[in-house]
Amino acid sequence: MPITSSAKKALRSSKRKRIFNLERKGKVTNAVKAFKKLVAAGDKKGATALMPAMQKALDKAVKGNTLKKNTASRKKSRLSKLLKKL
Repeated sequence: MPITSSAKKALRSSKRKRIFNLERKGKVTNAVKAFKKLVAAGDKKGATALMPAMQKALDKAVKGNTLKKNTASRKKSRLSKLLKKL
């Protein structure tokens, strides 16, 4: 357990940030799963419609330092490649 007051504050802060980051990562995961499900089903129209929402979730995760820039870029690239294969 933290002893100094600044360490206690840092612990409270990191707990709040952890919850926020988990929510943000969950939104990214759900968007990617939904996209992959549509691609697997062969629904190109639905996947194309979901692509901007998925990219938005990834970009917001990068903006909040939840994901790294290159990680999001790699995911977007690979998922758009899946869409092109349809």
